[in-house]
Amino acid sequence: MIISLLSFAPILCLSNNTNYNGYLYPQFYDWSCPNAKDIVKSVVAKAVAREARMAASLLRLHFHDCFVKGCDASLLLDSPGTLISEKISNTNRNSARGFEVIDEIKSALEEECPQTVSCADILALAARDSTVLAGGPSWEVPLGRRDSRDASLSGSNNNIPAPNNTFNTILTKFKLKGLDLVDLVALSGSHTIGKARCTSFRQRLYNQSGNNLPDYTLDQYYAAQLRTMCPKSGGDQNLFFLNYVSPTKFDNSYYQNLLASKGLLNSDQILVTKNQASVELVKLYAENNEIFFERFAKSMVKMGNISPLTGYRGEIRKNCRNINY
Repeated sequence: MIISLLSFAPILCLSNNTNYNGYLYPQFYDWSCPNAKDIVKSVVAKAVAREARMAASLLRLHFHDCFVKGCDASLLLDSPGTLISEKISNTNRNSARGFEVIDEIKSALEEECPQTVSCADILALAARDSTVLAGGPSWEVPLGRRDSRDASLSGSNNNIPAPNNTFNTILTKFKLKGLDLVDLVALSGSHTIGKARCTSFRQRLYNQSGNNLPDYTLDQYYAAQLRTMCPKSGGDQNLFFLNYVSPTKFDNSYYQNLLASKGLLNSDQILVTKNQASVELVKLYAENNEIFFERFAKSMVKMGNISPLTGYRGEIRKNCRNINY
């Protein structure tokens, strides 16, 4: 009997944990670490039960990892020796969180199946599980990523969309990663959960265009409420719900807020003020939660496929904070 070598590819990948094929697929750990997904889900569930905000924090880690130089867990690295961590970038400093949860997941996985499950895959699974726990959609997570041996502070500073970026700048950053306008509007929906710091939207309240006037696209009653806890100076770290309507529930009320001129961040509100195609997508998702969930899931898989390390590139870290020595 003649059997194609291709039929053995998944077996090779799963038996020694090296992704020779160079593509990702959900069954990657089915043989090498069959309980991997359940372990990740269990730890994430406990973390979100302790603090509902953690769902948004873990989802954000995956986003901030993938947009730098691909989904390779470079964000998780600390700064030993000459390596400069992405954690101190403008977009992550005093903001990115949830690293201890990733550590807990990795520790449990190392006990179950040593040096088998990558930190990059942990981030992807934790993002999905966090979304589901908050009431959002589920999707099959393609797996088989490996971990980088370096980080990019400049990439973190320059590649991740920032709250005060223009619409065109944000869209360009998405396109440079192989994502499009549909992905931009769908993935922005992750702001239906979580919080943002006063410093990330203060200019909208007091000096949006350098003329000492507030942002006219922000509902002024909402702006007045925000000013009570976000003064002109001080209070930089004061936290505000990104979606005040249902702050811990993953749903489409984020888009409804945008249509009511109550998006918290400038990067949120410009989805309805700067581009007609974007406005139409916002309206669609605001009206139909099911379509939003479907688009969000597809865009998350697409984002998770940004430049993964496979084959012999990268490594499987023993500790997500440090490269192997």
